[in-house]
Amino acid sequence: MAAVKRSVKAVPMKTVTLHYVFDPLCGWCYGAAPLLAAAAGVPGLEIELHGGGMLTGSNRRAINPQWRAYVLPHDRRIAELSGQPFGDGYFNGLLSDQSAVLDSEPPISAILAAQAIAGQGLALLQRVQHAHYVEGRRIADLPVLVELAGELGLPLPQFSNAYQSVRGRQTQAHIDASRILLTQAGAQGFPTLLLEDAQGRMQALELSHYLGRPQQWLSYLGTELARVTGVTEGQ
Repeated sequence: MAAVKRSVKAVPMKTVTLHYVFDPLCGWCYGAAPLLAAAAGVPGLEIELHGGGMLTGSNRRAINPQWRAYVLPHDRRIAELSGQPFGDGYFNGLLSDQSAVLDSEPPISAILAAQAIAGQGLALLQRVQHAHYVEGRRIADLPVLVELAGELGLPLPQFSNAYQSVRGRQTQAHIDASRILLTQAGAQGFPTLLLEDAQGRMQALELSHYLGRPQQWLSYLGTELARVTGVTEGQ
């Protein structure tokens, strides 16, 4: 992907948080990944991750022909709108592997662990998304998650310990809190972006209109940041 010119000013003095409610197995979240990567380059903007647990518990899915038929048209639409690549390993590998299970909880635990030890939650999310949608890897499998964390340079003993610490109850509590945040914000589904100002007020940001348009997204984000901070380009 071509580099995106950073046109958004640093956010002075006041802390502004961009809350990202996502799921690692959500195709539209994968489509929005370049927009999050662009936002991560804005100085003074903090991104907080909230895994929503789309495919957890009784909603976990085994790959079968019905699932493949359901997701393929959505994935092709996401690719068309966002420009994000979907690989042969996904289309003709993972989606044909009826022994594979789709479970959001393990990658969410891994993302929480990466964030806890190195502030690399977003980086691991994006690596996990690429592994799933391009390489067709089983991102619910711990050995795969450990390998992906290693590729990012995370210290694996610390990562494994952090993963074991957050898995289970802590991850479920995180998922529950993410869903409460969605409800409180009056938002629905994934991906959702909420901009929080220094007074704790939140507003939902538009994402779908900017898929595949990261430069225009940065311009829009800059306008919203100026509004919540009271800082204009001339200041």
